[in-house]
Amino acid sequence: MPKRALITGVTGQDGAYLAQLLLGEGYEVVGLAGPSSQERLADERLAWLGIADQVRIVAGDLMDAPALGRLIEALAPDEVYNLAAQSSVAASWRQPRASSQVTSVGAANLLEAVKLAAPAARFYQASSSEIFGRSDVDAQDETAPVRPRSPYAAAKLFSHWMTVAYREGFGLHASAGILFNHESPLRAPHFVTRKVTDGAARIKLGLAGELRLGNVDARRDWGHARDYVRAMWLMTQQDAPDDYVIATGRTTTVRAMCEIAFGYLGLKLEDWLVIDPALWRPVEIEVLRGDPAKAARQLGWSATVTLEQMIREMVDADMARLAA
Repeated sequence: MPKRALITGVTGQDGAYLAQLLLGEGYEVVGLAGPSSQERLADERLAWLGIADQVRIVAGDLMDAPALGRLIEALAPDEVYNLAAQSSVAASWRQPRASSQVTSVGAANLLEAVKLAAPAARFYQASSSEIFGRSDVDAQDETAPVRPRSPYAAAKLFSHWMTVAYREGFGLHASAGILFNHESPLRAPHFVTRKVTDGAARIKLGLAGELRLGNVDARRDWGHARDYVRAMWLMTQQDAPDDYVIATGRTTTVRAMCEIAFGYLGLKLEDWLVIDPALWRPVEIEVLRGDPAKAARQLGWSATVTLEQMIREMVDADMARLAA
């Protein structure tokens, strides 16, 4: 019998790529779609990867603990990947309570359901580099101090420590991946990388006259979502659960990332870029850079796609979408 994996947040970027990877490994993949999922966008993501008819979608709500327990009992999954979250830092400032509910309490509900109904299942929790906030260390590894600087980051830290608590307190095979920024053509349009590649494509096609951004001097560690979901799967295959930083170890400014996209299309960034102070976050984090040495050592994992390759892939995808 093939292994059965349950993916919450299967309609998102990471969920779609993870589903594709697991299907390639021979899994039966069940995706949990929440009540507020953007079904059209979700269908586009799964269809983009050619797997829309291979993923079994079940309706569910991470905030409904009793129903969640019944669902886990009925599915009896071998592996559970919790990718569900309100993943926009900016949105978490606008609606802090609503944004943090699924990310924090939802993760706790899912851990409890797994503990009660499928304690032998291997569990993966999507953590985030945002938990490090304004760090005093040059590169953040698994031991770096955590100082969340947004409602989103605080909620992610809660779910991260709950994963550790259930691992240590109840013996679950529960691992957390502290993922740094990872993007792809499936990234939602309000994220800065996709905003840039879509904006560059629109300008190239004569559909827009400017690109409006906030802090372009912030530095981030960007990788490709395809690489990062492979790390998620590798964590669940280990004999013992643990936590891992997943990153490239390279930082780049937002401005330099923009220059890659615009230069690829033969455009000069300075001719189109408009800095809008209204787009700055209430608390800015200037630099995030991960140290993935532990993942390389214990998982045999490393990033295979460069920032330049990823941005060019995203630009090509947005050009194709807009031209169509």
